[in-house]
Parts: sequence; structure tokens; C-alpha cells
Amino acid sequence: MFQTLKKAWGVPEIRKKLLYTLLMIVIFRLGSAITVPFLDSDVVKDWMGDNTKDGNFLEYLNILTGGALSQATIFSLSITPFINASIIMQLLTFALPPLERLRDEGEEGRKKINKITAFVALVLAFFMAYAYYLTLRRSAHAVKYTEGTEGWFAGAVIILSFVAGASFVVWMGNRVSDNGIGNGVSIILFAGIAARFPTDAGLLIRLSKESIENNENGKYLWISLAYLLFILFEIGFIVFMNEAERRIPIQYAKRVVGRKQYGGQKTHIPIKICMSGVMPIIFAMSFMALPQTIQLFKPDNASSGFYHAFCQFFKRTSWSYAILYFLLIIAFNYFYVSIQYNPVEIANNLRQSNGAIPGIRPGKPTSDYIQRVLNKISLVGAFFLGIIAIIPIFIAMADDKLQSLSMGGTTILIAVSVALETTRTLESHLMMRHHKGFLQ
Repeated sequence: MFQTLKKAWGVPEIRKKLLYTLLMIVIFRLGSAITVPFLDSDVVKDWMGDNTKDGNFLEYLNILTGGALSQATIFSLSITPFINASIIMQLLTFALPPLERLRDEGEEGRKKINKITAFVALVLAFFMAYAYYLTLRRSAHAVKYTEGTEGWFAGAVIILSFVAGASFVVWMGNRVSDNGIGNGVSIILFAGIAARFPTDAGLLIRLSKESIENNENGKYLWISLAYLLFILFEIGFIVFMNEAERRIPIQYAKRVVGRKQYGGQKTHIPIKICMSGVMPIIFAMSFMALPQTIQLFKPDNASSGFYHAFCQFFKRTSWSYAILYFLLIIAFNYFYVSIQYNPVEIANNLRQSNGAIPGIRPGKPTSDYIQRVLNKISLVGAFFLGIIAIIPIFIAMADDKLQSLSMGGTTILIAVSVALETTRTLESHLMMRHHKGFLQ
């Protein structure tokens, strides 16, 4: 990866794209430090510090926004409305025939779907901004004006600031895709997640110093070193699993046209083990965050009863949460793979192009074989995602002081996936730049 960056930096055209991307990231981080008017940032920070825990939805959003949500900045919503809109549209494309027809129309259809996605993202941004404003007003009491005309004006400014910030972040992501190195939304998401890593490093350093000063034999110093080694191992494991694939061999029939022979070549269908990416984790995380989020707005003061037991069951540092979370990731992974791959369509395309899997008859036997392979691959990928996702839970169960660490599990998976995707994009730019066919 570093070698690719070095080569890309040496090409003036690609260097301009890299500098443009860095400029967008700097603007994004500056916007993440500008507080929204009529909000007390200190009150918001204290309230978020007390309530972004136990795996609720606020903690999930705060991690994705790089801590901007807990500081009540104009980029508090970050890229999350667009991500949610993309997920909704991706699911609806497979459920609604009109959207499915648009998807099959090619480039023009995709442009129309992108416009619909942008509109859905704007609606979600208004909804999330209004919900966050109500939370800060009723629960955190961080809004400076709440009564009369001043209260209405302050509320409108706060909501519009959140929506404008989310829209501007999406615009920056599109500019990175058009004028930068590409993958604009992923780059912005990576920048938000990476901004939390120094905070985690500072926590580990502080705990290490305190353990040395309190004559605890440097307990957290050894824990920090072990955690660092574990993160390095986890990154290597994620890279290996992201690149791993199952190749189904394909043999094309020979055809004789006149005196020439066509076909007869061998190829394969690559099936990624982790083809669904981080989406199953996001689905499962959103589902598991609902009970703790409801408890956030309706606190349970009782120490017994069904409601208290229900909230304890979904507490992030419990075995029940970890097991259910793991099972949901497996289920959502199978669901996401099923909407991505259609074995019947693949089998029909192979038959139309005179291709076949050696030892498997065309038609239904081919689709059944591909389905069996997908089931096995999906299980391996689901277990991989489940293990990666529950690692932070076990760390929090082992030590309460490490609960706020975001550097691990899902965040590392997203960061590494974006880094690999960006590296592949740079390699494609270099290939187009140096390939003889493009120079002649």
C-alpha cells in the first residue's frame, strides 16, 4: 500500500487528486470542530459522555461521525443520513419492480436512483436533525432558548445547521469521487472513524500512567502493548479475509466457424468470502441498539420487573447481547448475500454463453451447485464478521475502563476495507497512466 502511495505521489496528475482529497478531509475535520449556534457544547459533551454507552444508537452514531455528535458541531450527522438512505434504496431496489427496472436500465437508471437516494437522504437528515434537537432540548437541556419566538428561531437554526452540515459532507464526498481519488463517501467515513483513534490512544496512555503511579506494576501498560499487538494481528486477518475468494471453474465450449475455432478457454467465477462487507454488522448493530436507545429516553428507575430485565438482557456487556448480536450478524449476512447474488441468473447467463461448470449439468443443477457454494462461503464470511464484531464486547466485559475504546472490531474493519479499496483505485489510476495501450 505504501509503495502504491509513493508511486502515485510521483505522478503529477494523481498527486493533484491526492492533494484535493486531503483538502476535503481537512475541511471536514474543521467543520467537525465548529459548534452549532444556540447550543451549550460543554453541556452536550457531558451529557453524551454519560449516555453514549452500552451500545446504544448514540454511541454508534458518535463513532461514525468521529466524535462530532458529542460536540454538537455542524457536521454532527456527518455521512450517516446518506449511508442510511443508500441502504434503504439498495433493499428497495430488490423489493420494488419499478426500482428494479431502473437498475437494469444502465447508466441513466443509476442516475435516477442516485437522485432518489439524495432526496431520501435529505428527508432522513431532517428527521435525524429534529430528533437530535429534541434530545438535546428535553434530555440534555443544552438548548439556550426554548420558549417563545426565540425558542422557535433557535430550534430552526439548530435543525437547519445539522441538515446543511450533512448535505455539505455529502457534497464533499461527491467532489472527492469526481475530482479526487474516488470513493468519496468511503473516504469521508474513514476520516471520521480515524479521528477517534488518537482519543483511544490517549486513553490507553492515561491508564498506563495511572497504573504506574498507583503501583499496579504497570498493569495497563502491558494491556496497551498487548492490545496494540492484537490490533496489528486483527488488521492482517481482515486483509487476508477481504482478499480471500472461492473460484468456481468455468469451461466454455468450442465452436468452429469456417476454418477458425472459437471458445474452449477456461476461466472462473470469483466469489468473495466477505462479499457483504460491513453491512450485516451495521444492520445488526442498529437492531441491537434499539432497546438501549429506548431506555435512554425512558429511563428505568426500578431495580426489578420485566422492563429492567429486558434492558439488562440487551446490555452491551452481557453474554446475552453478545450471543444475539453474533446470531443476527449471521442472519443478516445470509440475507445480504441473497439479494446480491442470483444463482439462477448466473446459471442462465452461463448457458447462453456456452459455458458450464465441469462435472455439473447446465440449468438447474448449475444453479443448485452455485447456491450450495454460496451457502458455505456465506457461513464462513458470517462467522468472520461475527468474531470481528464481538471482540470489543469481550474487551468491555473484561475491563470497564476499556468500554469507550472505538479502535477495534467494526471500526478497524471499515478502516481497513476503505484503505484496501483506495489502494486498488490508485493502482487502477497508475495502470491507466503507464499502460502502453493508453499512451499510444
